[in-house]
Amino acid sequence: VLVLVAGWYVFVLATTRTAWRPEPAGSAKGRSALTDLPSLKAAYLQRIRDVEQAAAAGTLDARPAHQEISLLLRGFVRDATGVDATRMTHQDLARHPLPVAADAVQDLYPAEFGPGPLPSVAASAARASAAVRAWS
Repeated sequence: VLVLVAGWYVFVLATTRTAWRPEPAGSAKGRSALTDLPSLKAAYLQRIRDVEQAAAAGTLDARPAHQEISLLLRGFVRDATGVDATRMTHQDLARHPLPVAADAVQDLYPAEFGPGPLPSVAASAARASAAVRAWS
């Protein structure tokens, strides 16, 4: 009886599994995150501009705007490299080979967390945009 049950499982698994086939090189699943870097850059640059414009229009306060810009920069790094930079501190980014991101995030820290007067959202957006543009 045990042999029949085991045989049944083997039969079911063998007849219902699809054969594994490697993805063609040009397919979406086979592409690396860096394949469409220009489109990724354009999308994040637009999102950074959107935050800058919302802050300029007064629909988003300065500190949340700075925080959103930092999150967008980190999201870009995640999408471009696969490294989840959204949860990394400046020190974590510096330990990874991500110097452009580490430097930009360090520049954004005072605006995100500092007690003093905030730098302009436009300046932070420009710094984050420059980091995205410089990415290769």
